[in-house]
This record gives sequence, structure tokens and C-alpha cells, in this order.
Amino acid sequence: MTRKALGRGLSALIPSVPAPVVSPASAAAAATPSEGNALKVPVDKIRPNHLQPRRHFEPEALTELATSIKQHGLAQPIVVSYDVATRSYELIAGERRWRATQLAGLKEIDVVVREPRDEKHRMALTLIENLQRADLNPIEVALGYLRLMKEFGINQTSLAEEVGKSKAAISNTLRLLELSDEIQKALQYGQVTEGHGRALLTISDPNLRHAVFQKLVANKLSVRETEALAREMEADPVVAETPAKDKKPEAKPADLRALEESLQQILGTKVVIRTKKTASKGSIQISFFSFEDFDRILKVLKN
Repeated sequence: MTRKALGRGLSALIPSVPAPVVSPASAAAAATPSEGNALKVPVDKIRPNHLQPRRHFEPEALTELATSIKQHGLAQPIVVSYDVATRSYELIAGERRWRATQLAGLKEIDVVVREPRDEKHRMALTLIENLQRADLNPIEVALGYLRLMKEFGINQTSLAEEVGKSKAAISNTLRLLELSDEIQKALQYGQVTEGHGRALLTISDPNLRHAVFQKLVANKLSVRETEALAREMEADPVVAETPAKDKKPEAKPADLRALEESLQQILGTKVVIRTKKTASKGSIQISFFSFEDFDRILKVLKN
């Protein structure tokens, strides 16, 4: 497939207005479903797309979609190709809807027939259609971008034009693939968000990045809290990398402890005062646990 053909985008590849629906009887009479046909076909005559970028189908979401399809029908037909040799269909796009339709116990499903010129054309149809949907996880999107770039020899600027995103958005998503397998898996299963992933990418040291990841999961940190933790741990990596059980209790002077308690009572949150070796320099750390909490503390400080 040429760069020019891909550049026409999904609207050129998959018509937004499908052709009139052909009745099952008419469809059966037709020798071969042709390009652009919209018809109903048995769900068991369709097989999954062997180029499908989606790797995970959330069972709960699938059940919800099945319930909706059972009550209201399918809102949008799936896209398939027709295999003359086996007289069956292969999915191009819509595997989640196809699975949910089967789960709903329906025997037929609305489809639009496409005729990919070759495997690359099929992959382009599949990837672009899926990438324009909102329900792919960030790693699935990143892998889809990477595959399009490799298969079609295009750079990030061209890819951004194809999928209607900024080059920065494409770059940020692709960088998620630099994260460890464990973190990528957490992104795939929704344990952490793409924002968390970007915050972790600001840490260059893999060990330190993993330590921050463990803390954000254990404490269910927000993206902003993760960014703050990343900055803090990068600024003091020795302390950050030291296992808690190996840390020696900090011998803090009584006057500093009293000052911390006083500030905690005033601000209504945890306050930590740290001093350098000279004791004349140091820092005050004030914790907040939500935007509302942050605004409240700020108001107290201003007053």
C-alpha cells in the first residue's frame, strides 16, 4: 500500500454511510458479497481478524455491551471481508461488538463488506479503524502506531497526519513502550493511567522508576502526586533506593519535632522538616492528598 493511499484516511477506506441493507434471502442468493455491501450474516460464519491489535477484552465491559446490544441492537455494523474459498467472513474491525453479539445470544450480526487489496491494506483498515476508537488501552494504541510506522515506512509527523493527532501526542504514546513489561501490563489492565506512565518516563534510572511505580500502586497516587514523588526521589535517589526496613530512625532534635507538631496542628496535615548537616539549611515538606486539600492548605498559609 502506498503512502498516498493511506493518507486518504479512514473515511476514504470505510464509507461512513453504508450501502442499503440486503435481506438474508437476497444475500444468500448473491454469489459473492461485494465491496460496500451491508447485510446480516450468521455470527458463526465470521472468524477473528488475524491482524487484530487489541489483545485484551475486558469481560465486564463485554457483558455490558452484550446487554446493550440485546436491548437496543447494534449501533454500528462491524467491518468484514469475504473469503470466496471458504464462503466465510473475516473480521476487519469490530471484534468486541462481534464477541458481545455472541454473548447476547444473537445468531446474526450487521456487517459491511470490504475487499482489502492485500495484507497491508487489511492491516491499514484494521489499525486505523481501531486507533480512531476510544476503547483501546494506551499500550495497544502505542503498538498500533509503531506497527503502522514500520509497515508503511512513515515517520511520526506523517503518522500524526494520518490519525489526526499532534506529533507530540504520537511521540508521548510511543514512549510508553520504553517502560518495563510490568509497568506496561499495569497500563493495559488500567491499574495506572497514561498520565502515570508519562510521569514515570521522566525518571531516567530504571531502578528508581520501578521504585516510584511500586509506591504509586501501593498508595494509589494521582498523576500529580506521582510527578511530585518522581521529582523528590530523583533529587534524593540514595534515600529513595534504600529499603524502608534498612533505614535507620532519624534522630531529630526535640525542638524540630515540636515545631513539626505545631505546624501540623495549624495546617491540619503531615509536615516534615529536614535539615542539612549544617542545620542552618533544610526543607519543609507539607503533604496534601487532593486538590481540595491543597487549596485548603494554601488558604491557611495565605491567612
